[in-house]
Amino acid sequence: MLKITVHEKPESLTVQLEGKVIGPWVNEFDQVWRTLADSQGSRKLYIDLRGVGQMDMDGRALLAEIHKKTRADFLADTPITKYFADEARRDGKNKKELR
Repeated sequence: MLKITVHEKPESLTVQLEGKVIGPWVNEFDQVWRTLADSQGSRKLYIDLRGVGQMDMDGRALLAEIHKKTRADFLADTPITKYFADEARRDGKNKKELR
């Protein structure tokens, strides 16, 4: 299960993820992000990973794609969420390895 909450402010958008970013939930996250991308404008994008317990390869590839396109900042507080954030920040050449 994955809960996605969007927090909108005049200067930022935060996508808060809670649960597992796996299987069909990756597609849900992708749809939410693509919908927000149209309305993001100049606002900073944050992806809040602090409630994520598991993320599969497709979810990690999506994080890398989001970071590559938007330079989103990640909010992470545990070793695993910090790992997901660090991995997504890597150069796009590593994105191919994730898929």
